[in-house]
Amino acid sequence: MAEVTRQRTGELLRKLFEILKSHPEGMPAGKALEALANSVALTAYEAGFYESSGQRRFEKIVRFATVACVKGGWIVKHKGVWAVTDVGLSAYQKFNDPAVFHREAGRLYGQWKASQLRDAAGLATVSAKLSEQADLSFDVDAETASVTYEQAEEQAWGEIEQHLRKMPPYDFQDLVADLLRAMGYHVGWISPPGKDGGVDIIANTDPLGTRAPRIKVQVKRVGHRVDKDGLKSFIAIINDDDVGLFVSLG
Repeated sequence: MAEVTRQRTGELLRKLFEILKSHPEGMPAGKALEALANSVALTAYEAGFYESSGQRRFEKIVRFATVACVKGGWIVKHKGVWAVTDVGLSAYQKFNDPAVFHREAGRLYGQWKASQLRDAAGLATVSAKLSEQADLSFDVDAETASVTYEQAEEQAWGEIEQHLRKMPPYDFQDLVADLLRAMGYHVGWISPPGKDGGVDIIANTDPLGTRAPRIKVQVKRVGHRVDKDGLKSFIAIINDDDVGLFVSLG
């Protein structure tokens, strides 16, 4: 990535942090990258495509740059969702210069790598030069594999989410009931089609349902976020010996 300078990489990372900090709950990686691409002017190199994969260089450049941020504790990636940590927000505020911001991420990556080598080799110390390393190219192969795995994981979770969203509501309800059974709970009642009074599934910890707590489940296969009123109405039907479980795709 000789065509991408440290300054430019830092600019992209800081813009990504600016986008992510507006979504404290996190953003799907694809949407975060799309928002970033729409917020900056891509260079000719970034807008180009890799001949081997047909992928645009921009996304790969940013993904690779975020590896150091993850190892440094600035970004958390979970099931295809990216979120900035409190440590990452502090770094964003502290290191205003893009090149310095990127260099600090590289330094933290070096410290992480040094700790991995130290643990693997059982050594008391590792060369201080490695912990201060700011050039991430020393482990390109390993981190390229990491980025490839990350993309595969995002694709898998995305396909699972799409499948769940396309399921008929009562099939999704049955799926939740099956999941409870697989976890060892005893499902005593599943709401038939029609009004359910706010409870879709009732499960217990024992076959006869004589031991507390009783588990009341409400299932919402909706694309939008559930508001506070929706949660309050569900909480209102949870008694002292009940445990409420609210399952939603929103």
